[in-house]
Amino acid sequence: MSFTDKIVWITGASSGIGAALAKAFAAEGAHIILSGRRTEALEKVAAGLQTESLILPFEATDYDALPAKVEEAREWKGKIDILINNAGISQRSLARDTHPDVHSKIINVDLLAPIWLTQLLLPHMIEAGGGHIVGISSVAGRVGVPLRTAYCAAKHGLIGYMDALRAETEKLHDIHVTNILPGSIRTDVSRNALTKEGERRGKSDAQIDNGMEPAECARQILEAVANQLPEVIIADGPEMLIAKLRQSDPEQCFAMTSAMGAQIAEKYAAGEDD
Repeated sequence: MSFTDKIVWITGASSGIGAALAKAFAAEGAHIILSGRRTEALEKVAAGLQTESLILPFEATDYDALPAKVEEAREWKGKIDILINNAGISQRSLARDTHPDVHSKIINVDLLAPIWLTQLLLPHMIEAGGGHIVGISSVAGRVGVPLRTAYCAAKHGLIGYMDALRAETEKLHDIHVTNILPGSIRTDVSRNALTKEGERRGKSDAQIDNGMEPAECARQILEAVANQLPEVIIADGPEMLIAKLRQSDPEQCFAMTSAMGAQIAEKYAAGEDD
């Protein structure tokens, strides 16, 4: 697939994977719609792109405002060829300690917001005769990962929604759907994660800091979209192993995560959250 003159809409585009995706698609000739909450950060990303871009800031969970944002996005170039649902927020807290509001917020941002944006855009893609919808889930959308109960719930749910959507639209409407399951990517995901009371954590993890560069993750996502793949795991080492084990040998996967979870939960209970 050539991306020349394609219109790619990316949420969560102000940093991390989203910003890297904007650069990767623009380098292939696509025009980019950049969405997120921080206008100044979006402008900085736009300044580094090789093609035209539209800065379209909004709060992902402002559902009343989304229909107008979808119309504004469509009117820019007359269509949206590719929607990348990338905006999200993670978690670092034990289930037993986590306030219900934290679960509500994460599920709202990571699951309901991308579903609603996709639902609003879907009729226009059908009318246009096709398109491509990408859901940035996570290895935690396939495997239950300690300290991320709300995050895992949302990311598992996103995969389920996208799989069902693909079943409805791929053959009938030529709308392709791709699930992306990244492992540890070197971003601010851990710093921005919510604690048990819903506060910003403010510090990173060694696993994240040693993770894959966002540019490499973006390259693999672009390749998956170009080849219209239904699902791609983007991870290395143990994260790739455990994601594959969830399907090939669930019992071994559960044993591994239980052992890991016991160690992590013990540390958190003792106040050691590094």
